[in-house]
Amino acid sequence: MPRPRRFRKVCFEPNVTYFKPAGVRMIDLEESILNVDEFEAVRLKDLGGLDENTAAKKMNISQPTFNRLIASARKKIADAIVNGKAIKIEGGVYKMVGFGKGRGGRGRMGGPFGAGPGGTCVCPKCKHEVSHQVGVPCYQMKCPKCGTLMARG
Repeated sequence: MPRPRRFRKVCFEPNVTYFKPAGVRMIDLEESILNVDEFEAVRLKDLGGLDENTAAKKMNISQPTFNRLIASARKKIADAIVNGKAIKIEGGVYKMVGFGKGRGGRGRMGGPFGAGPGGTCVCPKCKHEVSHQVGVPCYQMKCPKCGTLMARG
């Protein structure tokens, strides 16, 4: 049995989680799923200009793992651009850092920014902190203050 994956540290929550080619109906689109940790790897390496060792340390993973992560992300992005697919950012094994206690989650447990075992989420619209029950992902909740769904997109 393989050992469980380490959580990858993610410091930036994407404001937009779906990109699609212009002029193509949603029903006709195929999707390329980019995990949140792959998104973070692209952000650190390509946008931030960090070398792989520094970026890997920021994500709490080894350099070879970071290299595989960035290669996978770039392949998915290239496939989407060349073949006219939509890019959907969700899932992965990651932990949000720098956003307060209980924030973030394990994408495998239920959605783009699911909140693993309880904790709090922050409303993307009004920034109100919302506590929730164990096992209830953020995307299934509405902010009690403004009524916005907690997931972005």
